[in-house]
Amino acid sequence: MTPAPSTVGRPRTHPSHAPASAVRFAHPSERLFAALLDIHGIRWEYEPVEFALRWDDGGSPNSGFRPDFWLADQRCFVELTTADQRLVTRKNAKVRRMRELYPEIEVVVVYQRDFRALLERHGLDPAAVNAA
Repeated sequence: MTPAPSTVGRPRTHPSHAPASAVRFAHPSERLFAALLDIHGIRWEYEPVEFALRWDDGGSPNSGFRPDFWLADQRCFVELTTADQRLVTRKNAKVRRMRELYPEIEVVVVYQRDFRALLERHGLDPAAVNAA
């Protein structure tokens, strides 16, 4: 039986019509990514749901994963990974676990090098993004 997604903690749903400037992001790279989505007219929501990854003996979620963006029209989640390698390894483990538990849900991981290349293609300075 596949566990259902959990909204552990306070849900932070933002309407997809909110521009990047109206949302409080955890990292500057997320604001840049949202602005690029806005430029291209791609609807998005920021961290709309947390998926339970592990449960305690009583069945309560004690570990979760909240992907950065939900792209409704593309029917996928996007996780930005602009951090250094030691943090990327932990995040990759969470993505792998999510894919095991929720194989029907697509999660696209955008790594630092890919994000920098995306910024360059749009004429933006990739050095403006500080690694988290």
